Amino acid sequence: MKIAKALLGTTCLALACHAQAETLTIATVNNADMIRMQRLSETFEKTHPDIDLNWVVLEENVLRQRLTTDIATQGGQFDVLTIGMYEASLWGDKGWLAPMNNLPASYDVDDVFPSVREGLSVDGTLYALPFYAESSMTYYRKDLFEQAGLTMPEHPTWSQIADFAAKLHKPEQEQYGICLRGKAGWGENMALITTIANSFGARWFDEQWQPEFTGPEWTKVANFYVDLLGQYGPPGASSNGFNENLALFNSGKCAMWVDATVAGSFVTDASQSKVADKVGFAFAPHEATEKGSAWLYSWALAIPTTSNNKDAAMEFVTWATSRDYANLVAETDGVANVPPGTRQSTYSEAYMKAAPFAQVTLESLKQADPADPSAKPVPYVGIQLVTIPEFQAIGTQVGKLFSAALTGQMPVEQMLNAAQQSVQRDMKRAGYPK
Repeated sequence: MKIAKALLGTTCLALACHAQAETLTIATVNNADMIRMQRLSETFEKTHPDIDLNWVVLEENVLRQRLTTDIATQGGQFDVLTIGMYEASLWGDKGWLAPMNNLPASYDVDDVFPSVREGLSVDGTLYALPFYAESSMTYYRKDLFEQAGLTMPEHPTWSQIADFAAKLHKPEQEQYGICLRGKAGWGENMALITTIANSFGARWFDEQWQPEFTGPEWTKVANFYVDLLGQYGPPGASSNGFNENLALFNSGKCAMWVDATVAGSFVTDASQSKVADKVGFAFAPHEATEKGSAWLYSWALAIPTTSNNKDAAMEFVTWATSRDYANLVAETDGVANVPPGTRQSTYSEAYMKAAPFAQVTLESLKQADPADPSAKPVPYVGIQLVTIPEFQAIGTQVGKLFSAALTGQMPVEQMLNAAQQSVQRDMKRAGYPK
Protein backbone atom coordinates (compact mmCIF):
# COMPACT_ATOMS: atom_id res chain seq x y z
CA MET A 1 0.00 0.00 0.00
CA LYS A 2 2.75 2.42 0.92
CA ILE A 3 4.47 1.78 -2.42
CA ALA A 4 1.17 2.25 -4.27
CA LYS A 5 0.50 5.49 -2.41
CA ALA A 6 4.00 6.68 -3.11
CA LEU A 7 3.60 5.91 -6.82
CA LEU A 8 0.20 7.59 -6.84
CA GLY A 9 1.69 10.63 -5.18
CA THR A 10 4.50 10.76 -7.71
CA THR A 11 2.02 10.42 -10.55
CA CYS A 12 -0.17 13.17 -9.15
CA LEU A 13 2.83 15.42 -8.76
CA ALA A 14 3.78 14.76 -12.36
CA LEU A 15 0.25 15.44 -13.54
CA ALA A 16 0.08 18.57 -11.45
CA CYS A 17 3.32 19.81 -12.94
CA HIS A 18 2.01 19.10 -16.43
CA ALA A 19 -1.28 20.80 -15.66
CA GLN A 20 0.60 23.93 -14.67
CA ALA A 21 2.37 24.10 -18.06
CA GLU A 22 1.01 26.82 -20.31
CA THR A 23 0.21 25.90 -23.91
CA LEU A 24 0.87 28.58 -26.50
CA THR A 25 -1.01 28.23 -29.76
CA ILE A 26 1.10 29.82 -32.48
CA ALA A 27 -0.37 30.61 -35.90
CA THR A 28 2.22 31.00 -38.63
CA VAL A 29 2.75 30.87 -42.38
CA ASN A 30 4.08 27.84 -44.24
CA ASN A 31 7.30 29.31 -45.57
CA ALA A 32 10.79 27.96 -44.98
CA ASP A 33 11.85 30.53 -42.37
CA MET A 34 8.82 29.83 -40.20
CA ILE A 35 9.19 26.07 -40.58
CA ARG A 36 12.79 26.50 -39.43
CA MET A 37 11.54 28.49 -36.43
CA GLN A 38 9.18 25.65 -35.56
CA ARG A 39 12.04 23.14 -35.76
CA LEU A 40 14.45 25.23 -33.71
CA SER A 41 11.81 26.00 -31.08
CA GLU A 42 12.86 22.75 -29.41
CA THR A 43 15.67 24.85 -27.95
CA PHE A 44 13.11 27.23 -26.45
CA GLU A 45 11.07 24.37 -24.99
CA LYS A 46 14.14 22.87 -23.31
CA THR A 47 14.84 26.13 -21.50
CA HIS A 48 11.14 26.74 -20.79
CA PRO A 49 9.76 23.38 -19.60
CA ASP A 50 6.65 25.11 -18.27
CA ILE A 51 5.62 26.24 -21.79
CA ASP A 52 4.25 23.89 -24.44
CA LEU A 53 4.04 25.05 -28.06
CA ASN A 54 1.11 24.15 -30.29
CA TRP A 55 1.70 25.07 -33.94
CA VAL A 56 -0.90 25.96 -36.54
CA VAL A 57 0.92 26.32 -39.89
CA LEU A 58 -1.18 27.65 -42.78
CA GLU A 59 -0.88 28.83 -46.38
CA GLU A 60 -0.53 32.61 -46.59
CA ASN A 61 -4.03 33.52 -47.78
CA VAL A 62 -5.65 31.07 -45.36
CA LEU A 63 -3.56 32.35 -42.45
CA ARG A 64 -4.61 35.94 -43.08
CA GLN A 65 -8.27 34.99 -43.32
CA ARG A 66 -8.20 32.88 -40.16
CA LEU A 67 -6.39 35.50 -38.11
CA THR A 68 -8.57 38.36 -39.33
CA THR A 69 -11.74 36.47 -38.49
CA ASP A 70 -10.46 35.39 -35.08
CA ILE A 71 -9.21 38.76 -33.95
CA ALA A 72 -12.18 40.73 -35.29
CA THR A 73 -14.58 38.44 -33.41
CA GLN A 74 -12.28 38.27 -30.37
CA GLY A 75 -12.30 34.50 -30.75
CA GLY A 76 -9.11 33.97 -28.77
CA GLN A 77 -7.93 30.85 -30.61
CA PHE A 78 -4.29 31.93 -30.74
CA ASP A 79 -1.64 33.25 -28.35
CA VAL A 80 0.92 34.25 -31.00
CA LEU A 81 0.03 35.61 -34.43
CA THR A 82 2.28 35.83 -37.49
CA ILE A 83 1.22 39.07 -39.13
CA GLY A 84 2.62 41.85 -41.30
CA MET A 85 2.94 45.61 -41.14
CA TYR A 86 -0.59 46.03 -42.48
CA GLU A 87 -2.23 44.17 -39.60
CA ALA A 88 0.17 45.44 -36.94
CA SER A 89 -0.69 49.09 -37.54
CA LEU A 90 -4.45 48.61 -37.97
CA TRP A 91 -4.99 46.04 -35.23
CA GLY A 92 -2.67 47.83 -32.84
CA ASP A 93 -4.64 51.02 -33.35
CA LYS A 94 -7.87 49.16 -32.53
CA GLY A 95 -6.41 47.81 -29.29
CA TRP A 96 -6.52 44.20 -30.50
CA LEU A 97 -2.80 43.57 -29.95
CA ALA A 98 -0.78 43.69 -26.74
CA PRO A 99 1.87 46.43 -26.87
CA MET A 100 5.46 45.23 -26.92
CA ASN A 101 6.50 47.26 -23.89
CA ASN A 102 9.25 46.65 -21.33
CA LEU A 103 11.43 44.58 -23.61
CA PRO A 104 14.58 43.34 -21.85
CA ALA A 105 17.74 45.36 -22.43
CA SER A 106 19.33 42.27 -23.99
CA TYR A 107 16.73 42.40 -26.77
CA ASP A 108 18.33 45.63 -28.03
CA VAL A 109 15.31 47.04 -29.83
CA ASP A 110 17.45 49.88 -31.20
CA ASP A 111 19.30 47.27 -33.27
CA VAL A 112 16.10 46.79 -35.31
CA PHE A 113 16.04 48.95 -38.44
CA PRO A 114 13.99 52.14 -37.82
CA SER A 115 11.80 51.61 -40.92
CA VAL A 116 10.84 48.15 -39.67
CA ARG A 117 10.08 49.40 -36.15
CA GLU A 118 7.96 52.21 -37.55
CA GLY A 119 6.03 49.84 -39.80
CA LEU A 120 5.05 47.72 -36.81
CA SER A 121 4.20 50.63 -34.51
CA VAL A 122 1.34 53.00 -33.78
CA ASP A 123 2.24 56.38 -32.31
CA GLY A 124 5.66 55.09 -31.31
CA THR A 125 4.42 51.91 -29.63
CA LEU A 126 5.49 48.55 -31.07
CA TYR A 127 2.66 46.04 -31.51
CA ALA A 128 4.65 43.21 -33.13
CA LEU A 129 8.28 42.09 -33.16
CA PRO A 130 9.82 41.45 -36.58
CA PHE A 131 10.88 37.91 -37.38
CA TYR A 132 12.23 38.97 -40.75
CA ALA A 133 11.80 41.94 -43.05
CA GLU A 134 11.98 42.07 -46.80
CA SER A 135 11.92 44.17 -49.89
CA SER A 136 11.71 42.75 -53.41
CA MET A 137 14.44 41.99 -55.93
CA THR A 138 15.18 40.34 -59.26
CA TYR A 139 16.61 36.82 -59.25
CA TYR A 140 18.10 35.58 -62.50
CA ARG A 141 20.10 32.69 -63.90
CA LYS A 142 23.61 33.92 -64.62
CA ASP A 143 24.40 30.86 -66.72
CA LEU A 144 21.39 31.34 -68.99
CA PHE A 145 22.16 35.03 -69.43
CA GLU A 146 25.76 34.24 -70.34
CA GLN A 147 24.72 31.56 -72.82
CA ALA A 148 22.33 34.02 -74.50
CA GLY A 149 24.87 36.85 -74.51
CA LEU A 150 22.72 38.97 -72.19
CA THR A 151 23.72 41.24 -69.31
CA MET A 152 21.40 41.98 -66.41
CA PRO A 153 21.69 45.63 -65.29
CA GLU A 154 21.99 46.32 -61.58
CA HIS A 155 18.78 48.38 -61.85
CA PRO A 156 16.73 46.82 -64.69
CA THR A 157 13.57 48.29 -66.15
CA TRP A 158 10.43 46.22 -66.64
CA SER A 159 10.83 46.75 -70.39
CA GLN A 160 14.29 45.17 -70.23
CA ILE A 161 12.92 42.31 -68.15
CA ALA A 162 10.29 41.67 -70.83
CA ASP A 163 12.95 41.62 -73.57
CA PHE A 164 15.08 39.19 -71.56
CA ALA A 165 12.06 36.96 -70.88
CA ALA A 166 11.27 36.72 -74.59
CA LYS A 167 14.83 35.67 -75.41
CA LEU A 168 15.11 33.14 -72.58
CA HIS A 169 11.69 31.51 -72.87
CA LYS A 170 12.07 27.89 -74.00
CA PRO A 171 8.93 26.09 -72.86
CA GLU A 172 9.80 22.96 -74.83
CA GLN A 173 12.73 22.59 -72.40
CA GLU A 174 10.63 23.58 -69.37
CA GLN A 175 12.61 26.80 -69.21
CA TYR A 176 10.32 29.77 -68.73
CA GLY A 177 11.35 33.36 -69.34
CA ILE A 178 9.96 34.65 -66.07
CA CYS A 179 8.09 33.51 -62.99
CA LEU A 180 5.83 35.98 -61.19
CA ARG A 181 3.02 35.81 -58.69
CA GLY A 182 -0.37 35.03 -60.24
CA LYS A 183 -2.24 33.62 -57.24
CA ALA A 184 -5.05 35.97 -56.22
CA GLY A 185 -4.72 37.80 -52.92
CA TRP A 186 -3.96 41.27 -51.58
CA GLY A 187 -0.66 39.93 -50.25
CA GLU A 188 -0.04 37.57 -53.16
CA ASN A 189 -0.41 38.77 -56.76
CA MET A 190 -1.40 42.31 -55.76
CA ALA A 191 1.81 42.82 -53.77
CA LEU A 192 3.79 42.38 -56.98
CA ILE A 193 1.27 44.04 -59.31
CA THR A 194 1.08 47.14 -57.11
CA THR A 195 4.86 47.60 -57.25
CA ILE A 196 4.71 47.25 -61.04
CA ALA A 197 1.92 49.83 -61.04
CA ASN A 198 3.94 52.22 -58.88
CA SER A 199 6.91 51.92 -61.23
CA PHE A 200 4.69 52.73 -64.23
CA GLY A 201 3.39 55.84 -62.46
CA ALA A 202 0.02 54.39 -61.41
CA ARG A 203 -1.58 54.61 -57.98
CA TRP A 204 -4.50 52.92 -56.21
CA PHE A 205 -6.30 56.18 -55.40
CA ASP A 206 -6.07 59.84 -56.26
CA GLU A 207 -6.06 62.45 -53.52
CA GLN A 208 -9.88 62.27 -53.25
CA TRP A 209 -9.78 58.47 -52.73
CA GLN A 210 -11.04 57.76 -56.22
CA PRO A 211 -9.60 54.58 -57.81
CA GLU A 212 -7.82 54.96 -61.16
CA PHE A 213 -8.02 51.51 -62.74
CA THR A 214 -9.47 52.79 -66.01
CA GLY A 215 -6.73 55.40 -66.41
CA PRO A 216 -3.83 55.12 -68.88
CA GLU A 217 -1.24 54.02 -66.31
CA TRP A 218 -3.21 51.07 -64.94
CA THR A 219 -4.25 50.09 -68.48
CA LYS A 220 -0.59 49.91 -69.47
CA VAL A 221 0.30 48.01 -66.28
CA ALA A 222 -2.44 45.41 -66.69
CA ASN A 223 -1.66 44.73 -70.34
CA PHE A 224 2.05 44.52 -69.60
CA TYR A 225 1.59 42.08 -66.69
CA VAL A 226 -0.89 39.83 -68.48
CA ASP A 227 1.18 39.75 -71.68
CA LEU A 228 4.50 39.19 -69.89
CA LEU A 229 3.36 36.36 -67.65
CA GLY A 230 0.94 34.94 -70.21
CA GLN A 231 3.53 34.73 -72.98
CA TYR A 232 6.71 33.95 -71.08
CA GLY A 233 5.58 32.48 -67.76
CA PRO A 234 5.05 28.85 -66.73
CA PRO A 235 1.76 27.02 -67.29
CA GLY A 236 -0.79 27.60 -64.54
CA ALA A 237 0.81 30.87 -63.45
CA SER A 238 -2.49 32.07 -61.96
CA SER A 239 -2.05 29.45 -59.21
CA ASN A 240 1.48 30.44 -58.30
CA GLY A 241 2.38 32.47 -55.23
CA PHE A 242 5.70 32.86 -53.43
CA ASN A 243 6.14 29.19 -52.47
CA GLU A 244 5.16 27.82 -55.88
CA ASN A 245 7.50 30.17 -57.76
CA LEU A 246 10.31 29.44 -55.32
CA ALA A 247 9.93 25.73 -56.09
CA LEU A 248 9.95 26.44 -59.84
CA PHE A 249 13.04 28.63 -59.60
CA ASN A 250 14.91 26.17 -57.41
CA SER A 251 14.15 23.35 -59.85
CA GLY A 252 15.77 25.35 -62.67
CA LYS A 253 12.60 26.23 -64.58
CA CYS A 254 12.68 30.05 -64.27
CA ALA A 255 15.18 32.25 -66.08
CA MET A 256 14.07 35.18 -63.91
CA TRP A 257 11.92 35.72 -60.86
CA VAL A 258 10.92 39.00 -59.19
CA ASP A 259 9.85 38.49 -55.61
CA ALA A 260 10.74 38.89 -51.93
CA THR A 261 14.36 39.41 -50.92
CA VAL A 262 13.89 36.78 -48.20
CA ALA A 263 14.18 34.09 -50.90
CA GLY A 264 17.88 34.86 -51.27
CA SER A 265 18.96 32.26 -48.73
CA PHE A 266 16.67 29.63 -50.25
CA VAL A 267 17.77 29.97 -53.88
CA THR A 268 21.44 29.81 -52.86
CA ASP A 269 21.01 26.78 -50.61
CA ALA A 270 22.37 23.75 -52.47
CA SER A 271 20.27 21.41 -50.33
CA GLN A 272 17.07 22.78 -51.85
CA SER A 273 18.13 24.59 -55.05
CA LYS A 274 19.49 22.90 -58.17
CA VAL A 275 20.78 26.26 -59.37
CA ALA A 276 22.29 27.50 -56.10
CA ASP A 277 25.62 28.45 -57.69
CA LYS A 278 24.06 30.03 -60.78
CA VAL A 279 21.87 32.76 -59.27
CA GLY A 280 22.40 36.46 -59.84
CA PHE A 281 20.74 39.31 -57.94
CA ALA A 282 19.55 42.72 -59.14
CA PHE A 283 17.25 45.38 -57.78
CA ALA A 284 13.51 45.15 -58.38
CA PRO A 285 12.63 46.51 -61.84
CA HIS A 286 11.51 50.10 -62.29
CA GLU A 287 10.03 51.81 -65.35
CA ALA A 288 8.86 55.42 -65.41
CA THR A 289 9.98 55.90 -61.80
CA GLU A 290 11.84 54.01 -59.08
CA LYS A 291 9.35 55.18 -56.45
CA GLY A 292 7.46 52.23 -55.01
CA SER A 293 9.14 49.74 -57.34
CA ALA A 294 10.32 47.57 -54.43
CA TRP A 295 8.09 46.74 -51.50
CA LEU A 296 8.63 46.85 -47.74
CA TYR A 297 7.19 44.10 -45.58
CA SER A 298 7.84 42.19 -42.40
CA TRP A 299 6.52 38.92 -41.09
CA ALA A 300 6.28 39.63 -37.40
CA LEU A 301 5.04 37.99 -34.21
CA ALA A 302 2.25 39.61 -32.21
CA ILE A 303 0.18 38.76 -29.15
CA PRO A 304 -3.60 39.30 -29.26
CA THR A 305 -5.18 40.91 -26.23
CA THR A 306 -7.49 37.88 -26.00
CA SER A 307 -4.58 35.59 -25.07
CA ASN A 308 -4.67 34.20 -21.53
CA ASN A 309 -0.96 33.44 -21.70
CA LYS A 310 0.52 36.83 -22.51
CA ASP A 311 3.63 36.50 -20.33
CA ALA A 312 4.54 33.13 -21.82
CA ALA A 313 3.77 34.46 -25.30
CA MET A 314 6.08 37.41 -24.69
CA GLU A 315 8.82 34.99 -23.63
CA PHE A 316 8.46 33.18 -26.94
CA VAL A 317 8.21 36.13 -29.33
CA THR A 318 11.19 37.90 -27.76
CA TRP A 319 13.23 34.68 -28.08
CA ALA A 320 12.20 34.02 -31.70
CA THR A 321 13.05 37.56 -32.83
CA SER A 322 16.21 37.99 -30.77
CA ARG A 323 19.92 38.04 -31.55
CA ASP A 324 20.16 34.73 -29.70
CA TYR A 325 17.79 33.14 -32.20
CA ALA A 326 19.78 34.61 -35.09
CA ASN A 327 22.94 33.11 -33.61
CA LEU A 328 21.18 29.76 -33.22
CA VAL A 329 20.23 29.76 -36.92
CA ALA A 330 23.81 30.64 -37.87
CA GLU A 331 25.14 27.76 -35.78
CA THR A 332 22.67 25.13 -36.97
CA ASP A 333 21.83 26.16 -40.55
CA GLY A 334 24.62 28.55 -41.57
CA VAL A 335 25.01 32.31 -41.30
CA ALA A 336 23.39 32.98 -44.71
CA ASN A 337 20.09 31.59 -43.34
CA VAL A 338 19.77 34.10 -40.49
CA PRO A 339 16.35 35.83 -40.79
CA PRO A 340 17.18 38.93 -42.85
CA GLY A 341 16.16 42.54 -42.89
CA THR A 342 15.38 43.24 -39.26
CA ARG A 343 18.60 43.91 -37.37
CA GLN A 344 21.59 46.04 -38.23
CA SER A 345 23.82 43.56 -36.42
CA THR A 346 22.84 40.85 -38.92
CA TYR A 347 24.77 42.63 -41.65
CA SER A 348 28.19 41.78 -40.31
CA GLU A 349 31.23 41.19 -42.51
CA ALA A 350 30.73 37.42 -42.16
CA TYR A 351 27.07 37.64 -43.19
CA MET A 352 27.76 39.93 -46.15
CA LYS A 353 30.43 37.51 -47.35
CA ALA A 354 28.22 34.45 -46.93
CA ALA A 355 25.07 35.98 -48.42
CA PRO A 356 25.57 37.24 -52.01
CA PHE A 357 22.07 38.76 -51.96
CA ALA A 358 22.66 40.78 -48.79
CA GLN A 359 23.79 44.06 -50.35
CA VAL A 360 20.78 44.34 -52.67
CA THR A 361 18.47 43.44 -49.78
CA LEU A 362 20.01 46.03 -47.49
CA GLU A 363 19.95 48.85 -50.06
CA SER A 364 16.37 48.02 -51.09
CA LEU A 365 15.17 48.12 -47.48
CA LYS A 366 16.86 51.48 -46.96
CA GLN A 367 15.28 53.02 -50.07
CA ALA A 368 11.71 51.76 -49.56
CA ASP A 369 9.46 54.56 -48.31
CA PRO A 370 5.80 53.65 -47.57
CA ALA A 371 4.99 57.34 -47.04
CA ASP A 372 6.08 58.20 -50.59
CA PRO A 373 5.20 55.19 -52.78
CA SER A 374 4.12 56.86 -56.01
CA ALA A 375 5.24 59.42 -58.58
CA LYS A 376 1.88 61.14 -57.98
CA PRO A 377 0.66 62.27 -54.55
CA VAL A 378 -1.48 59.74 -52.69
CA PRO A 379 -3.69 59.97 -49.58
CA TYR A 380 -2.45 56.66 -48.15
CA VAL A 381 0.63 54.99 -46.67
CA GLY A 382 1.95 51.76 -48.16
CA ILE A 383 4.01 50.59 -51.12
CA GLN A 384 2.53 47.23 -52.13
CA LEU A 385 -0.63 47.80 -50.10
CA VAL A 386 -2.87 50.59 -48.86
CA THR A 387 -2.94 50.83 -45.08
CA ILE A 388 -6.69 51.19 -44.59
CA PRO A 389 -9.02 48.54 -43.08
CA GLU A 390 -10.88 48.14 -46.37
CA PHE A 391 -7.81 47.14 -48.36
CA GLN A 392 -7.84 43.49 -47.34
CA ALA A 393 -11.21 43.02 -49.06
CA ILE A 394 -10.74 45.31 -52.05
CA GLY A 395 -7.17 44.14 -52.66
CA THR A 396 -8.25 40.52 -52.71
CA GLN A 397 -11.16 41.25 -55.04
CA VAL A 398 -8.94 43.12 -57.49
CA GLY A 399 -6.42 40.28 -57.21
CA LYS A 400 -9.11 37.81 -58.30
CA LEU A 401 -9.91 39.99 -61.30
CA PHE A 402 -6.26 40.16 -62.36
CA SER A 403 -6.03 36.40 -62.00
CA ALA A 404 -9.10 36.03 -64.21
CA ALA A 405 -7.51 38.26 -66.87
CA LEU A 406 -4.32 36.21 -66.67
CA THR A 407 -6.23 32.99 -67.41
CA GLY A 408 -8.15 34.64 -70.26
CA GLN A 409 -11.51 34.51 -68.48
CA MET A 410 -12.03 38.20 -69.23
CA PRO A 411 -10.32 40.81 -71.42
CA VAL A 412 -8.05 43.30 -69.68
CA GLU A 413 -10.32 46.26 -70.42
CA GLN A 414 -13.33 44.47 -68.96
CA MET A 415 -11.28 43.44 -65.92
CA LEU A 416 -10.16 47.01 -65.25
CA ASN A 417 -13.72 48.33 -65.58
CA ALA A 418 -14.88 45.69 -63.12
CA ALA A 419 -12.06 46.62 -60.71
CA GLN A 420 -12.94 50.32 -60.97
CA GLN A 421 -16.62 49.72 -60.26
CA SER A 422 -15.98 47.27 -57.44
CA VAL A 423 -13.50 49.49 -55.62
CA GLN A 424 -15.60 52.62 -56.12
CA ARG A 425 -18.62 50.86 -54.67
CA ASP A 426 -16.75 49.48 -51.66
CA MET A 427 -15.02 52.77 -50.89
CA LYS A 428 -18.28 54.70 -51.12
CA ARG A 429 -19.94 52.17 -48.81
CA ALA A 430 -17.06 52.66 -46.35
CA GLY A 431 -17.61 56.42 -46.33
CA TYR A 432 -14.68 57.66 -48.43
CA PRO A 433 -13.57 60.37 -48.85
CA LYS A 434 -13.44 60.99 -45.13
